[in-house]
Amino acid sequence: MSKDIDKEIVEQPDDAAAERQENQEQEQADVAEMEVNDQEETDEAADTAGEAGEIEKLRAEVQESKDKYLRLYSEFENFRRRTAKEKLDLIKTANQDLMTALIPVIDDFERAQKALEESEDHTTSKEGFELIYNKFNNILKQKGLKAMQDETGSEFNTEFHEAISQVPVDKRDLKGKIIDVVEKGYYLDDKVIRFAKVVLGA
Repeated sequence: MSKDIDKEIVEQPDDAAAERQENQEQEQADVAEMEVNDQEETDEAADTAGEAGEIEKLRAEVQESKDKYLRLYSEFENFRRRTAKEKLDLIKTANQDLMTALIPVIDDFERAQKALEESEDHTTSKEGFELIYNKFNNILKQKGLKAMQDETGSEFNTEFHEAISQVPVDKRDLKGKIIDVVEKGYYLDDKVIRFAKVVLGA
């Protein structure tokens, strides 16, 4: 009986030591797990911070692109308005230039008309009108206007002529050709601005 008690006394300290050892191991395991969890949280926080930084960077790039687009759009609109205004000004200036050149011709016509009313010398009046006509023609030529040559007897060409009628002809070689020019055609520089109105032989 005494031996059993002694054995029990001896075994109790061993059990306590084992329990302490187990508790220590558990505590160490808990500490290790907490460290792992802390590291994971730190990594997650770093990842989140990295993603937030990337998002902020992308937002800045998008904003920069928007600003560039708005600047380009504004510059294009200004360019378009300026070009339209310059074009309109050019048209107005071209018309103004022509009108300014024609004013002296109007003055000459008015003087000639007044002289015609006061004079009975029609020869002088005729010469005056011829001078005005020549002056007028010279101004138009300077502006690039040129009359087509009289093309009676030449081939009909749709690029320059407009046939307004056909009349029978005796000569076979005049059939399908221009036999009369009712209105002269005109070029402005090299562009046809009025077709010559012609009569064709049939």
